[in-house]
Amino acid sequence: QVQLVESGGGLVQPGGSLRLSCAASGSIFSINVMGWYCQAPGKQRELVAAITSGGSTNYADSVKGRFTISRDNAKNTVYLQMNSLKPEDTAVYDCHAQVFTPTGTGDYWGQGTQVTVSS
Repeated sequence: QVQLVESGGGLVQPGGSLRLSCAASGSIFSINVMGWYCQAPGKQRELVAAITSGGSTNYADSVKGRFTISRDNAKNTVYLQMNSLKPEDTAVYDCHAQVFTPTGTGDYWGQGTQVTVSS
C-alpha cells in the first residue's frame, strides 16, 4: 500500500507564491514519474508539471517560467514552487506518482490540496 500526502495549499493574492509538497510512503521499491495535476471547477483535470526520477521535467504551457517542479528521491517527495500566481491558477492540485512496489507498478494519487488565488 502506498500513500501520498500533500501539503502547502491555501489562499494567496495574485502575484504571490506557494510551495506544494507531496510525500509518498509505504511499500515502495522506487518511483518513476511524480507530478502535479490541477482541476478547476467545471474543467477536466490537467497536467501542471511532472518530473522523472532522473530529473527530466515537463510543464504545461500556462505555467512555464512561473512554476518549478523538483523532487527529493531519498525522501520520495515532490515539490511544486508556484510563483507569480494568477487567479486562473485557482484549482485543486493533486499529486501523482508512478510507483514500483513488491506487487507491481501502480499509479497513486494524493488527496488534493486547494489553491485559491484571489485579492
